[in-house]
Amino acid sequence: MTTLRELRDRFSPVFETIAAGALERERTRALPRAEVRALAEAGFGRLRLPVRAGGLGATIPQLSALLVDLAAADSNLPQIWRGHIAFVEDLLVTPHAAFRDRWLDRIAGGAVLGNAWSEIGTVERGTQGTRLTVDGERAEVTGRKFYTTGSLYADHSDTLVQAADGTQHIAVVPLDQPGVEISDDWDGFGQRLTGTGTIVYRRAALDARDVIPFEDRFGYQTAVYQLVLLAVHAGIAAAVEADAVEAVAARTRTYSHGNADRVREDPQILQVVGEISAVSHTAAALVQQVAEAVQAAHEAATIGGEQARAAEVTAELASARAQVVVSRLVPEAATRLFDALGASAVRESAARDRHWRNARTVASHNPWVYKAREIGAHAVNGTAPGFQWAIGTVPAPAPTAADAPTGEDAAVLSAAQPA
Repeated sequence: MTTLRELRDRFSPVFETIAAGALERERTRALPRAEVRALAEAGFGRLRLPVRAGGLGATIPQLSALLVDLAAADSNLPQIWRGHIAFVEDLLVTPHAAFRDRWLDRIAGGAVLGNAWSEIGTVERGTQGTRLTVDGERAEVTGRKFYTTGSLYADHSDTLVQAADGTQHIAVVPLDQPGVEISDDWDGFGQRLTGTGTIVYRRAALDARDVIPFEDRFGYQTAVYQLVLLAVHAGIAAAVEADAVEAVAARTRTYSHGNADRVREDPQILQVVGEISAVSHTAAALVQQVAEAVQAAHEAATIGGEQARAAEVTAELASARAQVVVSRLVPEAATRLFDALGASAVRESAARDRHWRNARTVASHNPWVYKAREIGAHAVNGTAPGFQWAIGTVPAPAPTAADAPTGEDAAVLSAAQPA
């Protein structure tokens, strides 16, 4: 069995190179295309594949530890791989054997997957405006997606689509074709380099064998998606801690109303650094705790039935609890960084604001306030958490006879109508 130490030895040189260029990419908004490919060439995309399938056989806790390391180097990179990670996890437990075998081979060969599930605008909640048509061995996808994290760097996109009969499917769309247009139009103030922008499909072609029913997706997928974001948060916290330690240790200018002639000996500043360190290590510990729960859900998925569902509930609640905590603590730690430093820390050349912007952006995914409510509902009433999250508009209900005005109100309305 591959150990975490062996995996870190394999990927640490790539992570170090990524970290060396992170600040400059942030300043210039340079997309990390080369960095994504370097990770793919090192085998990052096949971490979870069994060794017999050409992978590295990593467990979910091992993968999660590497994601934290990568996020500390550049928090954009783990989120770029989020859709790929979930796609691979589905392959490991999918009932569609032919689909699984074909895509395991492609992933082992270096294919990188992006994500294209969400739509913006007036799309009705629970539906998809992106349409699928299948004609024999050929399928086509037409529509517009946003929040397409990672697809800008990918070979294929894991796309949620809807057929004419209203059923929803996963369509794995090749991106290098005339029917696909990808825009780098993500304008968030954080995680700017994740490629979380628009894809337009215009009769984009794919093999009909690369379409499977959405209802067959793995049951612990929301916990996996959230686990990646938790790892991003933990990596940001680690980067904040590293910045705080380095800057405080090097600082020579002190305030007349401080507590010591050297900043590194000022007890108030050391307290701030200690608080940041506590958040960093707490976030990393929570990631591993959730990863263990997700690993248990993966193992139970091969058994199925009530055991699998119970493990999914446990993983979902674990990820939600951690989300509630880190969504507040990590942005706060990124702010506390500035309490340990002087005015020079806010200069754009240092780009230390990126930590807060990135953490705040990650915390805005699947708002934690709703997750907190679900945790409480389960604790008090035994209510199972939700496993599929959707966003969109809800049509106003059609008026009924009971809504019609009567009596004096009806007369007033009638008089107000134009002739």
